[in-house]
Amino acid sequence: MVTIGQNLKNLRKVNKMSQKMFAEKMQTTQQRVSEWECDKVEPSLYNLLKILKIFDITFEELTEGIEP
Repeated sequence: MVTIGQNLKNLRKVNKMSQKMFAEKMQTTQQRVSEWECDKVEPSLYNLLKILKIFDITFEELTEGIEP
């Protein structure tokens, strides 16, 4: 099953960004990014909106392949 964390990690890698670089853009910690990517914690709505803006994608693109 695909998760937001997996999609986020793939997006970050496709955009050639380290967790540290992405964390700086998100104004959060590298540890928090790791928690999102490992599906330990889901990003808040506010952070989801920041993710969409950073990668210039839609919510549908971020959640592609995820089943409820």
